[in-house]
Amino acid sequence: MSDDGWKAFSERVAWDARFHATCETRERPDPSELALVNDRNASVLVAVSALMERRSETSEDDGALSQEIVRLDAKLNVLMEIVNRLLLPQAGLPPRIPVRFNAHGAVLPWDGLPPVGQAVVLRLHFDACRALPLELPGVRLPGPSDGRGFIGFEGLTEATRDGIERLVFRQHRRQVAEARAQARPGDGGDGRGDVP
Repeated sequence: MSDDGWKAFSERVAWDARFHATCETRERPDPSELALVNDRNASVLVAVSALMERRSETSEDDGALSQEIVRLDAKLNVLMEIVNRLLLPQAGLPPRIPVRFNAHGAVLPWDGLPPVGQAVVLRLHFDACRALPLELPGVRLPGPSDGRGFIGFEGLTEATRDGIERLVFRQHRRQVAEARAQARPGDGGDGRGDVP
């Protein structure tokens, strides 16, 4: 997967931000453990998407009501999961580090990364729901040579990859919209000056 993993990652839209994140060396999970990780990740992705979603679309048909019920259901599920995790001993959040990720992998600082070929798990905590990290099993692969390392994800189901791609795309679209909104108020016209 080495070069193919980097190529697949770099050809896709990625979310680039500072996340509370850790990358730890770990044995490759067995199929039953992978199934549990993918189930948890699917729940985390639904919850994070629901909590980050802006209520900008307002429709007056029954579709809006059913969408609201789905959002409320996801929020209730995440609250229940938070309560469950609070019953267990919890360490503080890891420090924020710059991470660029999509459904194929992640780029993060070299500091603390294992050597190429080592199996790892990357845990990303989203601000919308810090108690529920996205757990992404993978392997350290060759990638950029600019002080950052590349983790190629392994064992993610198609549903988990689709959920990550939707989340990343929504964030990208939100950033583009915010950049356009910030550019509009101060642009002062078409830039040609006072031409008669």
